[in-house]
Amino acid sequence: MPNLMCIHCFVSGKVQGVWFRAATRDEANKLGVTGWARNLPDGRVEVMACGEKEKVMQIQAWLNKGPELAKVMDLYAEEIPWHEYQGFKVM
Repeated sequence: MPNLMCIHCFVSGKVQGVWFRAATRDEANKLGVTGWARNLPDGRVEVMACGEKEKVMQIQAWLNKGPELAKVMDLYAEEIPWHEYQGFKVM
């Protein structure tokens, strides 16, 4: 699967209570990216995103700014082995 990839991300800043996960799901659905997003107890949002390399890179760039009310201070993203997800879930 040379054109497919997954990234595991941690987004920090003002990213909880600002519709970050729902907006991430909407963006992922627009791009055809699968995976999930969840809040962490330390205030970060964790995101798993899988799909075509170009689309995953687009969602990574989007995560770096997030939705309008968010203030992203840092984005850590690493490529991980491919995993098949059904749709994009908010957890």
